[in-house]
Formats: sequence, structure tokens, C-alpha cells
Amino acid sequence: MSALPQFCPTSRELDDLELLATGALAPLTSFTVLSGGPAGGRGASEASLETLISLTLPEDVHTAAEAAGGVELVDPEGLPLARVAVPGGTVEPLTHAQYGPFRDLYLTPAQAREQYAGRTWIPVTDALTEAQVDQVRALGPVVLVALVGTGTPDLSPVALIRATRLVAQTLPDAAVVAVPLAAHDDPDADHALGVQVLATYAAGDLVAALADDPDGDYADVVADVVAADRPAPDEQGLVLFFTGLSGSGKSTLARALLDKILEQGGRTITSLDGDVVRRNLSAGLTFSKADRETNIRRIGWVAAEISRHGGLAVVSPIAPFDETRQQVRAMVEEAGGAFFLVHVATPLEECERRDRKGLYAKARAGEIPEFTGISSPYEVPEDADVRVDTTGRTIPDALDDVIVALKDVGYLDLPLSTIDEADAPAVEQRAPASVVETPQPGWSSSDERQRGAGVETANSAGRGASEASLEAPLKVLFVCTANICRSPFMELTARHVAGELGAADAIEFRSAGTHGFTDHPMNPEMVVTLQPRGIAGHEEFRSRPLTKAELDWADVVLTAEADHRQFILDDHPALFRKVFTLGQFVESLSGQDDLHGREILTAVGAHRTTASSDLDVADPYRRGPEACERAAAHIESLLRAALAALAPKGSA
Repeated sequence: MSALPQFCPTSRELDDLELLATGALAPLTSFTVLSGGPAGGRGASEASLETLISLTLPEDVHTAAEAAGGVELVDPEGLPLARVAVPGGTVEPLTHAQYGPFRDLYLTPAQAREQYAGRTWIPVTDALTEAQVDQVRALGPVVLVALVGTGTPDLSPVALIRATRLVAQTLPDAAVVAVPLAAHDDPDADHALGVQVLATYAAGDLVAALADDPDGDYADVVADVVAADRPAPDEQGLVLFFTGLSGSGKSTLARALLDKILEQGGRTITSLDGDVVRRNLSAGLTFSKADRETNIRRIGWVAAEISRHGGLAVVSPIAPFDETRQQVRAMVEEAGGAFFLVHVATPLEECERRDRKGLYAKARAGEIPEFTGISSPYEVPEDADVRVDTTGRTIPDALDDVIVALKDVGYLDLPLSTIDEADAPAVEQRAPASVVETPQPGWSSSDERQRGAGVETANSAGRGASEASLEAPLKVLFVCTANICRSPFMELTARHVAGELGAADAIEFRSAGTHGFTDHPMNPEMVVTLQPRGIAGHEEFRSRPLTKAELDWADVVLTAEADHRQFILDDHPALFRKVFTLGQFVESLSGQDDLHGREILTAVGAHRTTASSDLDVADPYRRGPEACERAAAHIESLLRAALAALAPKGSA
């Protein structure tokens, strides 16, 4: 047995191992052992218990395990936990976890039944609201089973147990048991697994589910735990990860952002510069593919630990492979931090042109093996939070795109580096913050920048800024889901309000749906809300799906929800500065009382508030007349504020 290869499983697999070893998954006592890469495993549709509880070994480990007859599973610190037969997957426990927060609450089913037989067992995955506590109080003696496995609780495992214990202390007879029931990316199978595990613990006693209470209030002490575990985006630990080719400008842009954050103050920040890390953390590593990826994982681990304690980390490795970037993202998110990926997407040709060290020339001559972009691939990230092409742009200009993107998601609120767009002519507007980059010192003028980066104006994709276009009516597009409730109400009400303001000829309105029906009438319950407001036109209205042509037509796009806005920007990031939720647009008008029409669009595009879901107009579809009236009143109040700004100066 000493010849067995060792392997440290994933967090999910470690949780499954503990349940197997304690008998919580009875009658199942073995893994389904699979061979593959670190992300291998079953398909999500495979819902049987046997396929759900799987152990995926890297191919080399699997081959060695087959030859030796098994594999020894160890924890992240190398402590042997169990032997698993290969093939077969039967588990032979070697030890059990003895340390960790609240370890005394991790009882086996046998221990739990011995202590708490005859009680009602209640699964818990989130902090209990006051209404749920009242429900539990009516059940008599209970066991609150905190399901703390990987991916299952809404809070961190420690926070969930802490919040559950605080609730238990307020009840006449309540105990807490922690069970590491992990999620497996198959909701139906995970639910069935949870039912089985709870039945094993309860052993015939009653199992009661809590009523959903998504909008319920917490007791003050529980609310404090939840608040600490779910910090606001601007208080959360954050890793700013810049990736791109050598010479793309990623390090320059990262340093500029670091300086900007230090200038602003208020947050602890650490720079994990590539060369410094190599000298102090990765000394001895070569520049082979394997060692370069090891270096990035080390950087990622340190950055994740910084984020765990609420700090900011800025890193700028080339990081050419998606697998390694995803590993870093997972480390950060597991630590409770946020991961913000900046793809500095400067083309290879421009990077070679900037190459003052001659590295690209040496790589093309075969003098540097495995050089990214030449003899080794660069896998373009599909999950970048912002993309920046620095070709022909100044550092401050490119940096502003990153700053705007960070502000939009609520992570950081930093001042822009360049001239306030509110004071700049429309023709000089930069491309929205979803396609950006960093230039080297000496990058070219703004005219060259716009030609090189394919920049659109803030007012429209593809329209010029001639005097005629500036005098043309503003074009406003409203967007909801199906284009039968909220957005048609917006369109018709906006037309009515514009008439009241004397701006009927100055603004044009349309509406569409992200998943819009084709040629449907307006929802009858929503039509009713128009009548007391004296708003006409619903008879002629017909719904339509959202198209790129509609987006190009609009000077500004106003959506009902943040999800609608994100739906648009996922496919059309270049429209970043003209797509808002209606609530976000109105919030962004604060302090802009002297600006109207196109001026206000330019100003709001540069200094918008976050598109928070708190500002959404709730969907009233099939929720009855009261929900329709609430949505109508909400929309009307927002539209009156929006149109007062969009109407020409001097309108009534």
C-alpha cells in the first residue's frame, strides 16, 4: 500500500469523501473513479447517486493508481485521509478531520442520532429570517442542519454556522449540526442527494423544510453576520488581473491604475509585479510552459489571500492559457474575493512594433522557445470584464475605460484621468468601456486613436456629428423582456409626457424586447394603467424583438432591468456609454441640472451611477393589476425626470 500514488482532491470531492467515510451517503460507500484533467467528471444530466459522487484523477495519476490498485487521498497539507480502490472506488478511511472552525459540530449520522433522536431535522443553507425562526419555534425540539459543503450555502460555511448558532440560542430547544453536503452543478440531483442525506441523519424522525422568505428581515445579530459575509462591492476583496501579450501595455496600465488607487486612498493595495514575484516567490523556476503556469498560480494564490482579508491586489502576467486564469479566478472566489479580468487586447502586430527589447525578433529567429504569440499560443479570454486595445491611445485615455468599467460594477469609484467628457464635443467621445487597452509612452494622437480603435461617438453607432445630426430629434429606445408590458408603457407614456413638455418633435421613441414577441398587442392588464393617465396609442402598438438595427438607431437605450442592460452589452460592448437602466439614468442626472438633450447624454455617459438591481422596474407580467399599477407608477415617475432632462432647454 505504500506504493499508492497520492492525490489531493477538489473541495467538492473532499466533502463527498467525508460523507462517504461517515456513512452519510449510505448505502453508497464508494466513488465513481474517472480519468481526466482537473475539470473532468460527469455530465450535468447524469443524475444517479453513483455518477454524482465521483472522483476525477489526472490521467497520469489514474494510470499509476490502476497499476498500484488504488490511490491515497490527502488534504491540501498532505495529510493522508483515505485510500480509494482503483478500479471500484471503495473508500478506506485513514483518519478524520480534527481541526477547523466549528469542527465539534461536524457529527456523523450515528453521533447525531445518539444525541438528538426524536427531534425535527431542518436543513439550512442561508441565514434564517425572523419569519423562518417563528416557523422553527413552533416545531418544538429541533436540529438545525447547516449544509456547509462546497457550493451549497448562500453564505460562507463559517458564516452560515455562526448565523445558525445565533438563531439556535434564541430558541427553547435547538441544536446545530454541520454537514458538508456539496453541490454538483445538477440542481435536481443535488436536491435528491440532500433528501437522502437528511433522511440518513434523521433516521425516521421528521424532516421539515423552511418556507421561502427571500425578502424577510433578519434579527440584528444575524444581520451583522450576513453583512460581514456579503460586503458591498466597494468593500470586497478584489483582484485586478491584467492579461495580454508581451508589449500590449498591460503592465503600464496596471501600474497606472495602482497609482490612481493609491492617490485616491482608502483601500489597502498590493502590486504583484511579475519580476518581483519571480525573485521572491518563484526563484528557481524556468521559463518552460509548466514553470510559467506554476508562477501564475503562485501569484494567484497570494492575490486570493490578499482578497480574503479585504485587500486589493493588482497583477499583470501574460497568463496566456484559459485553464490557469480560471484556476486563479476559482482561488479568488473561494477566498471570498472578486476577480476582475482586464484583457489588454493590443494586436500582435502592434506589440511587435513596440518591442524595444527585440524579444519578438529573437522568438521569430528561434532563439526564444515557447514565446507567447509566436511559438506558443495566447488563448483570448472570453470572460474579460473589460477589453482594452491600446493602439494609438494615451495611457490616461485607456485607463479611463478600466476606471469606468470598475465603477459600473461598483468595485471602485475613481476619478477619470482625461478631460471631463461633459466639456468635450460629441465627436471626441471614446469607445465604451468594454473594448479598451493601454498605450506606451509616446502613443499617437486622438485622431489616430479613433481611426485605430474603431471608436463610435456617444450619440450613435455610425452617425457623424454634423450640425444637421446635432439638430435631429433625439432617439430613445426602451427595452424590457417581451415588449408587451413595461417597455410599451414606457414608449407610450414617454410620447405623452414629451407632448406635455412641448418636446414632441424633439424626441422620438421606440421599444423592443430582449426576448420580444413578434407583432403582439400590449398586455391587457398594463393597458388598463394607461387609461386613467389619459395615454393613448395602445391600439396601434405591436411588439417586436430587439435587433442591432434598433440599437444603432437609438441615441440612448433605457432598459427596465439591469439584466436587460447586461444582455445588450454582452453582445454589443461598444454601446457601453449609451445603454442604461431607466432608474440608473435618472440617478445619474444628479448635479446635471443645467444640461439638456445631447449634452446630458454625453455627461451621463461619462459619469453614470451603477446599474444596481435596486433601481429595476419590477416585472408585472401575470402578477395581477396591483403589480401592473406599481410598475406603471414607478415608470411614470422615472420618465418624467428623464424627459425633463432629455427635452431641449426651455421646454415647458
